[in-house]
Parts: sequence; structure tokens; C-alpha cells
Amino acid sequence: MPQKPEPIAVLGFGCISALGLEIDQMRAALRAGRDGVSEVDFKLLRGGHVSIAAQITDFLPDEHFSKRELNTLDRFAALALVAAQQAVEDANIDAGQLKGPKTAVIVGSGIGGQTALDQGYEAAFSDKPQRFDPTLVPRIMVNAAASNIGMRYGCTGPVLALSTACASATQCVGLGLEMLRSGQVDLAVVGGAEAMATAYSLRTWEALRVLTPDRCRPFSRKRNGMVLGEGAGIFVLQRLSNAVEQGFEPKALLTGYGTSSDAVDLLRPDAEGAARAMTSALTSAACKAEQIDYINAHGTGTLANDANETSAIKLAFGDHAAKLAVSSTKAMHGHAIGAAGAIELAATLIALQDQFAPPTINWVERDPTCDLDYVPNQSRDMSIERALSNSFAFGGINACLVAERWKA
Repeated sequence: MPQKPEPIAVLGFGCISALGLEIDQMRAALRAGRDGVSEVDFKLLRGGHVSIAAQITDFLPDEHFSKRELNTLDRFAALALVAAQQAVEDANIDAGQLKGPKTAVIVGSGIGGQTALDQGYEAAFSDKPQRFDPTLVPRIMVNAAASNIGMRYGCTGPVLALSTACASATQCVGLGLEMLRSGQVDLAVVGGAEAMATAYSLRTWEALRVLTPDRCRPFSRKRNGMVLGEGAGIFVLQRLSNAVEQGFEPKALLTGYGTSSDAVDLLRPDAEGAARAMTSALTSAACKAEQIDYINAHGTGTLANDANETSAIKLAFGDHAAKLAVSSTKAMHGHAIGAAGAIELAATLIALQDQFAPPTINWVERDPTCDLDYVPNQSRDMSIERALSNSFAFGGINACLVAERWKA
């Protein structure tokens, strides 16, 4: 094994999703296996067979932002700013320490301002065309979340927005890890945000025939698709040596990042490509396969993806695959696309902190193509020292992170 590189400390993290407005609510929901999926009520929703999504039903933007701020904030950027504030508070860091050129902000999204896009479509194509809102462009742009966080905290270093579908957030976290390791920056605010639980988005994803009309059942026989979700997860990162020197108490460690491209098909996944990303993450962490205890799987609940991920885990882990606890939390918080990796990394860090594997809810029975231990239906108390979080995206883009439990 190569020499182990310096771990990256997670100083703090924040998350808002269908499982709660903050981390402790999410923690309780993961432990209980609570389903955050509900019926949608969109006035623009017409036709189709899917009417469920994992929405954040109790988020009130007016409680967080002024009317002037809301004029230029799409929902996805607003969620990112709230999660960022949570992360900064959780880190117990003076916000002034983030100011300046040595802090990077890297926040991904699959589509950006989908709510603003819906409003634009309605204005353009309704029976009675309306005047276009002049703030649509700053609300729609994918970098709106990263830029607003950078402005909020005075971060004048690199501000980036990656848009690589379902791998967006995981690649953002991984890039932040690599920037810290290289010494390019001293702090990194990273993650992802998405708010695609909208009328037009629901119908476009339904047209792909990947959405379930009833329940998301990852890795289970009778699985019939995913459910769209929304949310944001943000993490404040620093090199461990600097964190300890400055008296911070890390919430967990990030030790490895791997990414790969299938270069096979835009929509059809490839097991070898996903396995390469997992193996690369283990190499980055200088970690042996048998040292991983738990995998937070991509686990969308679609026939092809779940079978492919199972095959990829076997390729990457060999005989150890049968000993792993593997679960998909998407059945609870939905598939948040560009934010999925951030929400699932938050779930993984909670698993490390509280020493339990979140469940794969709605699991019915074993499928011959999915024959690993998926922690069905109930959370499981277990010792977790190291965990892997997987994100596999349309476009054949794969990204994985290795996280370790922090011990003072």
C-alpha cells in the first residue's frame, strides 16, 4: 500500500432534506427508517402516472432570507445557504476565518435553478404569456449556490460549481479534498444542492421510465424505480494537522476520493467503471478493501443500476463484499441528483458518529442480481470504522469517498 496521505478533517456539516431541516432531525429519521416521500401538489402538474417525491415540505425561506435576497435566490441556492450556515455553526468556526483567498467553495448541482426554469416555462408557454422575470438568469445558473456561499462568507479563493449529474456533489467534495492535500487552499466549503422536485422535472424524469409510482425499493425484488428528492449538504473541510493545531474537534475524517468514467453509454451503467472509482478511492485512502465496514450505496431502486452496483462492489471488494453492510438511503430522502452525494455523505458521517448502519427501507425480498447484505428495513447497530459513499451518474461518471471515524 502507498504511504497514507494526510486525512482531511470534516470540521462541520449541515444538511437539509426530506428527512429534516437539520442534521439531528436527519439523524433520528435514519435511525428510525422514516420515509420522507409524499404526494406532490403542483398546480402545473398535468398527465402522467407519478405523483410522489421526497419534498422538504416545512422549509420556509422567509425565515432565513430577506425579500430582497429571495428575489435572486432559486430554491436550490437557498437550501445550499441554509446548509452552509449549519455547517459553519457545527464547525464552531468564526465565519471570519473563511474570508480570503485561501478558502475554496465548491458546490455542485445537476440542473441549477429548476424552480426558476419551471416559472420561465410557464411564462413562455402558458395560454396567456406573461412578462419574463429579469432575475431568471441569476436564479437558474448552476453556480448560484457556490457563488452565494462565497459572497456570504467573503471567500475570494477558488469558487467552482461542478455539474456532473448524480456525481456532482461527491466530485465537489473530492476536489476540495485534493485542493487541501495539495496546499492550494487551507479551508474548503464543499457539497451539493438540488431542488428538482417540480412539475416539469417530475414529468421529464418519468418520461425516462426511471421513476416509481409507489415506493422506491433499492436492491429489492419488485423494485420499479427511483423517487425524486431535493435538498443540500455542505461540509467545512481542513487538513487534520491544521485542525488539531487550531483546537477544532473533527466530526469525521475524509481519507480517500476516487472518480472514473465508464466511456461506454450515456445512460447505461458499467460495473467495471464503478468498480474503478471504488478501487481508486481505496488507493487514495491507502486503505485495504477489508478495512471498509459499510457502504452507503448509490442504490437508486432501478433494475439496471442496483444490479450493476452490486456487480461493481463484488469486483472492487472480492470476497469481502459478502461481509459488508450496504444500504441505500435514497428510499427515505429520494434521489436528489446533484445533491445526492452530499446528502448521502452526511448520512455516512452520521453512521460513523453513531455507530449504526441506516436501513434500506421498503425492501421486500432478495433479488438474484442483488445478493449482498443491504441492511433491510431496520437500522443496525454495528462497529463502523471506515465507510465508503458511492455516486454513479448519467454520462458514465463515477465518484466515491472514503470516510473514517474520528477518535481524539
